[in-house]
Amino acid sequence: MKKYLMPVLMGVIFILTGCSDDSASNESNIKEMVSELSASNIVESASINDKTLIVKDSGDENVYTLPDDEFFVSIAPYISYTHPCEFHSLTGCQGELMNEEMDVKITDEDGEVHVDEKLTTLENGFLDFWLPRDKNYSLEINYDGKKVESNFSTFENDSTCLTDLQLK
Repeated sequence: MKKYLMPVLMGVIFILTGCSDDSASNESNIKEMVSELSASNIVESASINDKTLIVKDSGDENVYTLPDDEFFVSIAPYISYTHPCEFHSLTGCQGELMNEEMDVKITDEDGEVHVDEKLTTLENGFLDFWLPRDKNYSLEINYDGKKVESNFSTFENDSTCLTDLQLK
């Protein structure tokens, strides 16, 4: 069943992309695909770096260009265990805290708050964000009386997978 879902998903995205020259629409389609891949295991593998989404399924590899002005970052805070990661595997990375509510605040170097809300981690234990490129950010996460603060950035070659955020 899995091997039939991805061609359907890709077909819908290609049709939607082909029907519009609007780059905002194309970016929306890529974001939708990333969200779908994060939420379910419908392909062999999918990973995302600072510029591309790479999807492998049934021996085929498709590479999709990410939006020029937005950067994808996936964050997995943890208490006891984590894994090293640089570029997020949408189908392979697993965080410790699945389906857990957390208070998340992300502020850029100019003081603009991009996220300040209670969010629930995905089934893979991650929180996914699309943020403006080429900026430095501060991150604060509060969960069950524990807290982590960290800094990260969205420049070329920066990591899309943040797994070294221990809640204490």
